[in-house]
Amino acid sequence: MGKSRRAVQIVILLLILVLGGYAITTSVSGSNGKPKEGDKAPSFELLGLDGQVHTSEEYKGKAMVINFWGTWCEPCVKEMPALQAQADKWKDQGVQFVGINVGEDQMTVENFVRQVGVTFPIMLDRDKNSIREFGISPMPTTFFVSDTGKISTIHIGQLDLDTLDAQISQLAKQP
Repeated sequence: MGKSRRAVQIVILLLILVLGGYAITTSVSGSNGKPKEGDKAPSFELLGLDGQVHTSEEYKGKAMVINFWGTWCEPCVKEMPALQAQADKWKDQGVQFVGINVGEDQMTVENFVRQVGVTFPIMLDRDKNSIREFGISPMPTTFFVSDTGKISTIHIGQLDLDTLDAQISQLAKQP
């Protein structure tokens, strides 16, 4: 009887190890909760440069271009004029641009926005909660979100005018 009990214990131990290994592997190799294309976009509640708190709910029913950036990020700075040009082009067609600055103080961001001539809403992610929710690592990162709230495309890196225009055209055509 002792040998059969020991065999059962070994089988149970092996089962626990296999299941534990599977859980760890899927956790490490999976998305780690990071949103991906086709997922519902995470919500946000952030202070805007206008002094008001803004939420993603304000833009419900609109296609969105959500750009995570910083003034210290050279590609972010280089793509900002293209983002502004596209924001101007698409503003009357139901596409909302939102810039989310990551971790910088309001004065630095305001000075940059004024200098570059950015007019679309800029939010401040001072404590980096949104960057965690959206799973941002390199910047700039831009989320193209359909009017139903689903992530259409995630673009990591600098966007140029043509790529932006193509992505937004595709976004605007989605049902």
